[in-house]
Amino acid sequence: MSLSKELSKRSGAKCELCGSTENLNDFVVAPSKERIAACGVCADQIENPDNVDVNHWRCLNDSMWSEVAAVQVVAWRMLTRLRGEGWPQDLLDMMYLDEDNLEWAKATGEGEEEEDAVVHRDVNGVILQAGDSVVLIKDLKVKGSSLVAKQGTAVRRISLDRENEKYIEGKVGPTQIVIITDYVKKL
Repeated sequence: MSLSKELSKRSGAKCELCGSTENLNDFVVAPSKERIAACGVCADQIENPDNVDVNHWRCLNDSMWSEVAAVQVVAWRMLTRLRGEGWPQDLLDMMYLDEDNLEWAKATGEGEEEEDAVVHRDVNGVILQAGDSVVLIKDLKVKGSSLVAKQGTAVRRISLDRENEKYIEGKVGPTQIVIITDYVKKL
């Protein structure tokens, strides 16, 4: 996959995280549609926590200061994931994200303690994540409106309620609604 011209120009044809020029791809920073230029090594380690090489991420000492919000969000997520190593916690203590970007960074559940994390599950017990797509398994009346969300309707790019594991949000047509997880199945 080749980088778009705008992304390539912004990044200087380098990974916006580690500076590598090899194997560059567009990397979507969930749950938004924002993209960054990321090398194959960075993208693989972000998506597969078991493959993480802690020393590779020392590059975040520089990239966490990027003016690009999506790069800051990924840097925060990786530093948070690695904070048990010691040095990432020092960088996190120095890092500043405005409220909206911090909310975006936390949207995937990164940074929450496992025992404190709210786990959303569909009707079959499959874990739901922010950005997933689900399908309604029953007709649902939408409170405060005459809308009825029909069985079989796909709801794409859901967001999760951080307080209650039974609630997710998503768009049905032009309307943003709250849906109870007992009435959805992950696609």
